[in-house]
Amino acid sequence: MNIDIISLFPEMFAPLIGLSIIGRAVERGLVTVRLLNPLDALVGSARADAPPYGGGPGMVMCLEPLVAILDRILEEAPPDERRLIVLTTPAGQLFTQPMAQRLTSFDRIIFLCGHYEGIDERISTLYPCEELSVGDFVLTGGEIPVMLMLDATVRLLSGAITEESLHSESFGSEGLDYPAYTRPPRFRGVDVPPVLLSGDHAAIAAWRRERSRERTRLRRPDLL
Repeated sequence: MNIDIISLFPEMFAPLIGLSIIGRAVERGLVTVRLLNPLDALVGSARADAPPYGGGPGMVMCLEPLVAILDRILEEAPPDERRLIVLTTPAGQLFTQPMAQRLTSFDRIIFLCGHYEGIDERISTLYPCEELSVGDFVLTGGEIPVMLMLDATVRLLSGAITEESLHSESFGSEGLDYPAYTRPPRFRGVDVPPVLLSGDHAAIAAWRRERSRERTRLRRPDLL
């Protein structure tokens, strides 16, 4: 998978890309991540933002530098690759685990990080953008939403983490994940459930299934 991230603040992504699961996926050649700054595509005294037509507060990201970067990406990319252009916006469809799974089917994902009052609306007319949101709240820019989507998607690529870990996660076929415990078996008077210390793998599996269903029923009944 190839991922292109167009952002006014590409430095924000360096720790995420270089560390943990995404860093290992990059090292293993499972994914490439390229950071592209609209400021580098400006010509002369042009700006990356401008006041909105019709008046109002804030600034709007201009089309010209974004279009220059997108055109270059599309010209250099293989013509038959499966690609998706994602635009982060509070007005977009809510990003979910099944959507992260769908994103793994693409050869290339291009993330457009909005900022200020957003990107000139014509970007979605010029390119087939899929508008996505990470929740009903407003952030300073699209960088954090893209980090969330990037992490949720890359970890699902084959070889990024163990298949066993993926099968037992929240938002899988059985809703939320079961509670987890580790050493010590007692801490400040609170014990680990005895069944987990029993060595009875069938009983442990049954306990985990029941706790998963109970947790889902109490906390996220909408997933049932």
